[in-house]
Amino acid sequence: MHVQEWLDTVPAAAVYAVVALVIGLESLGIPLPGEIVLVSAALLSSQHSGVNPVVLGACATLGAVVGDSVGYAIGRKGGRPLLAWLGAKFPRHFSEGHVATAERSFEKWGMWAVFFGRFIALLRIFAGPLAGVLHMPYWKFLIANVLGGICWAGGTTAVIYYVGIVAEDWLKRFSYLGLVAAVLVGLTSMLVIRRRAKKAAQRQAAEPEPVPAAD
Repeated sequence: MHVQEWLDTVPAAAVYAVVALVIGLESLGIPLPGEIVLVSAALLSSQHSGVNPVVLGACATLGAVVGDSVGYAIGRKGGRPLLAWLGAKFPRHFSEGHVATAERSFEKWGMWAVFFGRFIALLRIFAGPLAGVLHMPYWKFLIANVLGGICWAGGTTAVIYYVGIVAEDWLKRFSYLGLVAAVLVGLTSMLVIRRRAKKAAQRQAAEPEPVPAAD
């Protein structure tokens, strides 16, 4: 079942909770499809399902900020042994190569790595724990974390919501044209198939019957 179809079966309050929880766990360092869940919920909110996009964006932002902060605290306490443990548990996401790439990004960009990491799937998982492991000052991390969470979660919700509204309006305006086009395509396909079948039958009828060989 698609994520959006599943979200459509639960109350709005549950949608907010699921979005906040999944994004929070992803930000904490657990590889989960936070972006997919957020996009699906934002599309759902554009379809008049009772899901408020403002509340949705706020819950997504809260989950992102809190999850990153918890990940920072865990990373600061666990240190590099934590990264080794994560690498053993999630080798696809926390391999030595991925850790080294993320670490270089943090050393080069600092706070900007936390901010822009929110928009990149790999760094979104790494940002909190790795910032803690590298002992980035918490006030710097918090500023980048909050701003990145607001821009990513709020921005994604707003963009997907308005895209859904525009798409729905476009489909309503052009639904009859789409129906006519579908009928024309269907009729044309049927005529082409019938014409080809008729030609094939004519060719088969025109072919001489094989003469049996004399004994």
